[in-house]
Amino acid sequence: MNIIILAAGIGKRLLPETENVPKGMVKLFDKSLIEMQLDIFKKCGIDDISIVTGHLTEIINFPSINYFKNENFSTTHQNESIYCARQKLNDTIICYADLIFDISIIKKMINFKGDIGIAVRSDWKSHYKGRTLHPLSEADNVLIDESGKIIEIRKNIQKPNSNIGEFLGIVRLSSKGSSLFLKRFSEYHIGTFHSSPSIKQSILPDMLQELIDLGVNVEPVMISEKWCEIDTPQDLDFARKNFKHLNNST
Repeated sequence: MNIIILAAGIGKRLLPETENVPKGMVKLFDKSLIEMQLDIFKKCGIDDISIVTGHLTEIINFPSINYFKNENFSTTHQNESIYCARQKLNDTIICYADLIFDISIIKKMINFKGDIGIAVRSDWKSHYKGRTLHPLSEADNVLIDESGKIIEIRKNIQKPNSNIGEFLGIVRLSSKGSSLFLKRFSEYHIGTFHSSPSIKQSILPDMLQELIDLGVNVEPVMISEKWCEIDTPQDLDFARKNFKHLNNST
Protein backbone atom coordinates (compact mmCIF):
# COMPACT_ATOMS: atom_id res chain seq x y z
CA MET A 1 0.00 0.00 0.00
CA ASN A 2 1.10 3.54 -0.68
CA ILE A 3 -0.04 7.12 -0.09
CA ILE A 4 -0.40 10.01 -2.53
CA ILE A 5 -0.78 13.47 -0.95
CA LEU A 6 -2.17 16.17 -3.23
CA ALA A 7 -0.29 19.38 -2.41
CA ALA A 8 -0.10 21.35 -5.66
CA GLY A 9 -2.68 24.03 -4.88
CA ILE A 10 -2.10 27.69 -4.06
CA GLY A 11 -4.46 28.08 -1.10
CA LYS A 12 -5.54 31.68 -1.73
CA ARG A 13 -8.31 31.57 0.86
CA LEU A 14 -5.78 30.82 3.58
CA LEU A 15 -3.81 34.02 3.05
CA PRO A 16 -1.74 35.44 4.69
CA GLU A 17 -0.68 32.00 6.01
CA THR A 18 0.05 30.83 2.45
CA GLU A 19 1.91 33.91 1.28
CA ASN A 20 5.30 32.18 1.42
CA VAL A 21 4.45 28.49 1.82
CA PRO A 22 2.14 25.98 0.09
CA LYS A 23 -1.14 25.26 1.84
CA GLY A 24 0.03 21.89 3.16
CA MET A 25 3.05 23.49 4.79
CA VAL A 26 1.01 25.81 6.99
CA LYS A 27 1.81 24.97 10.60
CA LEU A 28 -0.62 23.61 13.12
CA PHE A 29 1.19 23.83 16.47
CA ASP A 30 4.87 23.11 15.76
CA LYS A 31 4.38 20.96 12.65
CA SER A 32 2.98 21.54 9.18
CA LEU A 33 -0.21 19.83 8.04
CA ILE A 34 1.80 17.54 5.77
CA GLU A 35 4.23 16.65 8.58
CA MET A 36 1.33 15.65 10.80
CA GLN A 37 -0.11 13.50 8.02
CA LEU A 38 3.28 11.85 7.43
CA ASP A 39 3.50 10.98 11.13
CA ILE A 40 0.08 9.31 11.00
CA PHE A 41 0.79 7.35 7.81
CA LYS A 42 4.09 6.07 9.19
CA LYS A 43 2.43 5.05 12.47
CA CYS A 44 0.07 2.99 10.32
CA GLY A 45 3.08 1.22 8.81
CA ILE A 46 2.97 2.97 5.41
CA ASP A 47 6.38 4.18 4.27
CA ASP A 48 5.76 4.41 0.51
CA ILE A 49 4.53 8.00 0.39
CA SER A 50 4.38 10.39 -2.56
CA ILE A 51 3.58 14.09 -2.62
CA VAL A 52 2.34 15.88 -5.73
CA THR A 53 3.65 19.43 -5.60
CA GLY A 54 3.04 22.53 -7.69
CA HIS A 55 2.91 25.95 -6.04
CA LEU A 56 6.20 26.75 -4.23
CA THR A 57 7.30 23.18 -4.83
CA GLU A 58 10.80 23.75 -3.37
CA ILE A 59 9.31 24.36 0.10
CA ILE A 60 8.00 20.80 0.38
CA ASN A 61 11.09 18.75 1.14
CA PHE A 62 10.95 15.71 3.42
CA PRO A 63 13.39 12.77 3.41
CA SER A 64 12.44 9.39 1.96
CA ILE A 65 9.41 10.77 0.08
CA ASN A 66 8.61 10.41 -3.63
CA TYR A 67 7.89 13.70 -5.39
CA PHE A 68 5.89 14.45 -8.52
CA LYS A 69 5.31 17.97 -9.76
CA ASN A 70 2.16 19.11 -11.51
CA GLU A 71 3.84 21.54 -13.88
CA ASN A 72 0.43 22.93 -14.85
CA PHE A 73 -0.86 23.39 -11.31
CA SER A 74 -2.13 26.91 -11.99
CA THR A 75 -4.41 25.78 -14.83
CA THR A 76 -5.38 22.25 -13.75
CA HIS A 77 -6.76 20.61 -10.63
CA GLN A 78 -6.80 17.47 -8.48
CA ASN A 79 -7.30 14.80 -11.12
CA GLU A 80 -4.37 16.09 -13.17
CA SER A 81 -2.23 15.99 -10.01
CA ILE A 82 -3.22 12.37 -9.41
CA TYR A 83 -2.35 11.57 -13.01
CA CYS A 84 1.11 13.12 -12.49
CA ALA A 85 1.73 10.38 -9.90
CA ARG A 86 0.15 7.64 -12.02
CA GLN A 87 3.15 5.33 -11.67
CA LYS A 88 2.31 5.02 -7.95
CA LEU A 89 -1.41 4.33 -8.42
CA ASN A 90 -1.98 0.73 -7.42
CA ASP A 91 -3.18 -0.08 -3.91
CA THR A 92 -3.32 3.54 -2.87
CA ILE A 93 -4.78 6.03 -0.42
CA ILE A 94 -5.15 9.52 -1.90
CA CYS A 95 -5.34 12.39 0.58
CA TYR A 96 -5.69 16.15 0.27
CA ALA A 97 -2.77 18.01 1.88
CA ASP A 98 -4.96 20.50 3.76
CA LEU A 99 -6.50 17.97 6.15
CA ILE A 100 -5.96 17.12 9.78
CA PHE A 101 -7.49 13.94 11.21
CA ASP A 102 -7.28 11.19 13.79
CA ILE A 103 -5.20 8.12 12.98
CA SER A 104 -8.28 5.88 13.28
CA ILE A 105 -9.62 7.33 10.01
CA ILE A 106 -6.60 6.06 8.09
CA LYS A 107 -6.90 2.69 9.80
CA LYS A 108 -10.47 2.46 8.49
CA MET A 109 -9.29 3.28 4.98
CA ILE A 110 -6.58 0.63 5.21
CA ASN A 111 -9.17 -1.97 6.24
CA PHE A 112 -11.49 -1.16 3.31
CA LYS A 113 -11.73 -4.19 0.98
CA GLY A 114 -13.52 -2.81 -2.09
CA ASP A 115 -12.12 -1.20 -5.23
CA ILE A 116 -13.00 2.45 -4.53
CA GLY A 117 -13.82 3.68 -1.04
CA ILE A 118 -14.23 7.30 0.04
CA ALA A 119 -14.25 8.73 3.55
CA VAL A 120 -17.71 10.12 4.36
CA ARG A 121 -19.25 11.57 7.51
CA SER A 122 -22.99 11.71 8.07
CA ASP A 123 -22.93 14.23 10.94
CA TRP A 124 -21.45 17.06 8.91
CA LYS A 125 -23.76 20.08 9.03
CA SER A 126 -22.91 20.92 12.64
CA HIS A 127 -19.25 21.34 11.65
CA TYR A 128 -20.17 24.34 9.48
CA LYS A 129 -21.60 26.42 12.32
CA GLY A 130 -19.65 29.68 12.47
CA ARG A 131 -17.72 28.76 9.33
CA THR A 132 -18.69 31.93 7.49
CA LEU A 133 -15.67 31.88 5.16
CA HIS A 134 -16.50 28.35 3.96
CA PRO A 135 -20.29 27.96 4.08
CA LEU A 136 -22.42 24.83 4.07
CA SER A 137 -23.13 25.21 0.35
CA GLU A 138 -19.46 24.51 -0.46
CA ALA A 139 -19.39 21.07 1.14
CA ASP A 140 -18.66 18.13 -1.17
CA ASN A 141 -21.86 16.20 -0.55
CA VAL A 142 -22.45 12.48 -1.01
CA LEU A 143 -25.97 11.15 -1.68
CA ILE A 144 -26.43 7.59 -0.42
CA ASP A 145 -29.48 5.48 -1.32
CA GLU A 146 -31.43 3.13 0.95
CA SER A 147 -29.10 0.22 0.17
CA GLY A 148 -26.04 2.23 1.26
CA LYS A 149 -24.85 2.84 -2.29
CA ILE A 150 -23.43 6.21 -3.35
CA ILE A 151 -25.42 7.60 -6.28
CA GLU A 152 -24.22 11.20 -6.39
CA ILE A 153 -21.27 13.28 -5.24
CA ARG A 154 -21.10 17.05 -5.77
CA LYS A 155 -21.35 20.32 -3.91
CA ASN A 156 -24.57 21.45 -2.28
CA ILE A 157 -26.92 18.52 -2.88
CA GLN A 158 -30.41 19.68 -1.96
CA LYS A 159 -32.71 16.67 -1.59
CA PRO A 160 -34.94 16.76 1.52
CA ASN A 161 -35.39 13.56 3.53
CA SER A 162 -32.36 11.98 1.86
CA ASN A 163 -29.21 10.42 3.30
CA ILE A 164 -26.62 13.07 2.51
CA GLY A 165 -23.07 13.00 3.88
CA GLU A 166 -19.86 14.89 3.24
CA PHE A 167 -16.83 13.61 1.32
CA LEU A 168 -13.71 14.15 3.42
CA GLY A 169 -10.98 14.24 0.78
CA ILE A 170 -9.55 10.75 1.44
CA VAL A 171 -9.92 7.95 -1.12
CA ARG A 172 -8.81 4.31 -1.13
CA LEU A 173 -8.18 2.69 -4.51
CA SER A 174 -7.41 -0.95 -5.13
CA SER A 175 -5.30 -1.85 -8.16
CA LYS A 176 -8.55 -2.29 -10.12
CA GLY A 177 -9.90 1.03 -8.86
CA SER A 178 -6.66 2.73 -9.85
CA SER A 179 -6.89 1.24 -13.34
CA LEU A 180 -10.46 2.50 -13.71
CA PHE A 181 -9.40 6.01 -12.71
CA LEU A 182 -6.44 6.08 -15.10
CA LYS A 183 -8.41 4.63 -17.99
CA ARG A 184 -11.14 7.25 -17.76
CA PHE A 185 -8.79 10.19 -17.22
CA SER A 186 -6.69 9.14 -20.22
CA GLU A 187 -9.67 8.97 -22.58
CA TYR A 188 -10.30 11.86 -24.94
CA HIS A 189 -12.85 14.31 -23.56
CA ILE A 190 -14.10 17.63 -24.94
CA GLY A 191 -15.96 20.28 -22.96
CA THR A 192 -17.15 20.40 -19.39
CA PHE A 193 -16.62 17.51 -17.01
CA HIS A 194 -19.35 17.41 -14.37
CA SER A 195 -18.85 20.53 -12.20
CA SER A 196 -15.62 21.61 -13.92
CA PRO A 197 -14.80 23.42 -17.18
CA SER A 198 -12.75 20.48 -18.48
CA ILE A 199 -11.40 17.11 -17.41
CA LYS A 200 -7.95 18.66 -16.88
CA GLN A 201 -9.48 21.24 -14.52
CA SER A 202 -11.68 18.71 -12.73
CA ILE A 203 -11.70 17.92 -9.05
CA LEU A 204 -11.68 14.45 -7.53
CA PRO A 205 -15.46 14.36 -6.86
CA ASP A 206 -16.00 14.91 -10.60
CA MET A 207 -14.08 11.75 -11.42
CA LEU A 208 -15.83 9.81 -8.68
CA GLN A 209 -19.19 10.87 -10.13
CA GLU A 210 -18.03 9.91 -13.63
CA LEU A 211 -17.12 6.42 -12.41
CA ILE A 212 -20.46 6.10 -10.60
CA ASP A 213 -22.26 7.06 -13.82
CA LEU A 214 -20.27 4.36 -15.63
CA GLY A 215 -21.60 1.77 -13.16
CA VAL A 216 -18.56 1.53 -10.90
CA ASN A 217 -19.32 0.88 -7.23
CA VAL A 218 -17.87 3.78 -5.21
CA GLU A 219 -18.44 2.85 -1.57
CA PRO A 220 -18.66 5.06 1.53
CA VAL A 221 -16.28 4.46 4.42
CA MET A 222 -18.26 6.06 7.23
CA ILE A 223 -16.23 8.28 9.54
CA SER A 224 -17.18 9.71 12.94
CA GLU A 225 -13.71 10.53 14.25
CA LYS A 226 -12.17 14.00 14.34
CA TRP A 227 -11.39 15.53 10.96
CA CYS A 228 -10.90 19.09 9.74
CA GLU A 229 -10.21 20.77 6.41
CA ILE A 230 -7.91 23.80 6.65
CA ASP A 231 -9.22 26.07 3.93
CA THR A 232 -9.48 29.46 5.66
CA PRO A 233 -7.99 31.26 8.69
CA GLN A 234 -11.21 30.36 10.54
CA ASP A 235 -10.52 26.66 9.92
CA LEU A 236 -6.98 27.04 11.21
CA ASP A 237 -8.21 28.64 14.45
CA PHE A 238 -10.78 25.87 14.86
CA ALA A 239 -8.19 23.13 14.35
CA ARG A 240 -5.79 24.67 16.85
CA LYS A 241 -8.53 24.61 19.45
CA ASN A 242 -9.94 21.16 18.71
CA PHE A 243 -6.88 19.07 17.78
CA LYS A 244 -4.62 19.80 20.73
CA HIS A 245 -4.41 16.06 21.39
CA LEU A 246 -2.53 15.60 18.10
CA ASN A 247 0.10 18.08 19.25
CA ASN A 248 1.18 15.53 21.83
CA SER A 249 0.54 12.28 19.95
CA THR A 250 2.21 12.83 16.57
